[in-house]
Amino acid sequence: MCGIAGIIQADPTVYSTEHLKKMTTVLAHRGPDGEGHWQNESGHALLGHRRLSVIDLSAGGAQPLHYSTPASAHQRYTIVHNGEIYNYIEVREKLIKKGYTFYTQTDTEVITAAYDCWKEDCVDYFDGMFAFAIWDDKERELFAARDRFGEKPFFYFFDGKHFLFASEMKALWAAGIVKTPNQKMLFNFITIGYTGNPSRPEETFYENIYKLPPASVLKFSSIYFQYSVQTYWEIDPAAQQSLREEEVMDQFRNLLTTSVKRRMRSDVPIGTSLSGGLDSSAITAIAHTLQAESNSHTCFTAIFPGYAKDEQAYAKQVADTFQLQHHTVSLTGEQLVQDWDQLCRVQEEPFGSASIYAQYKVYELAAKQNIKVLLDGQGADETMAGYHKYYKWYWQELFRKRNLSRSGEISAARALGIDEPFTYQNKIAAYFPAFASVVMERHYLLKAIRHEDLSKEFVQLQSKEAYYTPPEHFDLNGVLLFNTCTHGLEELLRYADRNAMAHGREVRLPFLSHELVEFIFSLPSHYKIRKGWTKWLLRETMKKQLPENITWRKDKVGFEPPQKDWMNHIPMKEAIQDAKHVLVQAGVLNKEVLAKKTVALPAHAPGNYDWKYLSAALLFK
Repeated sequence: MCGIAGIIQADPTVYSTEHLKKMTTVLAHRGPDGEGHWQNESGHALLGHRRLSVIDLSAGGAQPLHYSTPASAHQRYTIVHNGEIYNYIEVREKLIKKGYTFYTQTDTEVITAAYDCWKEDCVDYFDGMFAFAIWDDKERELFAARDRFGEKPFFYFFDGKHFLFASEMKALWAAGIVKTPNQKMLFNFITIGYTGNPSRPEETFYENIYKLPPASVLKFSSIYFQYSVQTYWEIDPAAQQSLREEEVMDQFRNLLTTSVKRRMRSDVPIGTSLSGGLDSSAITAIAHTLQAESNSHTCFTAIFPGYAKDEQAYAKQVADTFQLQHHTVSLTGEQLVQDWDQLCRVQEEPFGSASIYAQYKVYELAAKQNIKVLLDGQGADETMAGYHKYYKWYWQELFRKRNLSRSGEISAARALGIDEPFTYQNKIAAYFPAFASVVMERHYLLKAIRHEDLSKEFVQLQSKEAYYTPPEHFDLNGVLLFNTCTHGLEELLRYADRNAMAHGREVRLPFLSHELVEFIFSLPSHYKIRKGWTKWLLRETMKKQLPENITWRKDKVGFEPPQKDWMNHIPMKEAIQDAKHVLVQAGVLNKEVLAKKTVALPAHAPGNYDWKYLSAALLFK
């Protein structure tokens, strides 16, 4: 886990290593254990790195790393890498059989050898979270890649003469790139809550700064000064397989265990981010059975004493079950106000709720306890239907197949206390998904245009490019695929990366092994929701390893802090009012909004505009 930066330029006199050092300096939090800078002889290519030592703690793991091919002693490749290739041992063994020699124990060296062997297809062999860039001195070409789900970031700027990239946008700003808010993204964030553009995944909240989309590779030629981006991996939701239930359970258990085992590979101690929910508890239980030397048997939890959705009791029960050292951090609204400016600097782009602050403080707590690596349960909700919003999609699927009544799924969900509606609109959507998509899109766009707090000029300028993107497939697997690979999960992964790296911590997500995810999507919907239970396959798999009231919890908290209470604190109200002033001055909000009282709402409540104003103001600071 590190911070990377680089510059490819037509004129070698424009940018120097001094610019590169400014870029890596602002990324120091991502790699507090070392730094390195390199430029080629002509000065056209510069690469920088900040190191967080996790695998091979020796000097051999320093970057930029230079690599000579088996055919030549010339150091043809130079790489900077952020992330982990969890199956690097298996990939290295394949390469050794092909005649490759390795001089370090790093996964970074394996990436470079794999690129020499398989070129851009090397990414197909990797199970990991990564963003890396390789300079090929022979071809005078840069090859960059980002992992399948977007766990690790890669931002870039190109003006026709200069190509700059980095792990965070603040490094591009440090190099002199102008910070200009993307008003279209801002409009869609305020009106419908989007933090990304599903139709243009490369877009960010800033003009002329782009991100390499998940599961994509980038090739930049310094000869022609052009670049191209291609997708290298995608899931076919129609590729369903027929297996007996026992086979499904065995394969799922083996794939998840393998994923956890690979993510336990580390030369530093590993802990667990434990919320008390099913996902993080399952990861904790599996890690316990593996008895890896890297397991510190330590866990970390954010708690909210006196709050109805505090999960401390559940987390403590899991920690006690597996005899873990349990560290907790209690959060308050006053702390949020104190940390607000720093949290905004860390995130760089707006965020939709206070939930990420709890995560931020958990990783801070891990840093205080000197635990560098944490396992976390993110990804299970999106792949296995963990949120209540997925019920209607499954019910629509059953209704279309004329099996909803016989399945008993609605009554089963009601028995579990689930009060999700299933209306005539859902029935229409089941049979006429294309029509439903048009209706949904028009509904959201009309609502966005009529937003009363926005200035008329802002709406007129930005609403022409407003967007709302529904799933391509109107069934459960279709919406899960949409949230996993198009819109939803990457937003959460962005929060996790910034929050962890702000404290020099690495977070690993076993549920995002691509082999595991591919398998889950090859299964029928009833393995995700059954008898009213979300994530049925995971519950059924873990029922013998976890306490019953953890496995079969009926409530879904979603890592939710007492945001409503926090927003009612006077310092927070003052901060929201200040944010409104910023947005009024920027021409985003009309002046009348300044006379309105703050409307405090829970973290995941719709229409939480005051929170959005508070967060959106960071774009203009």
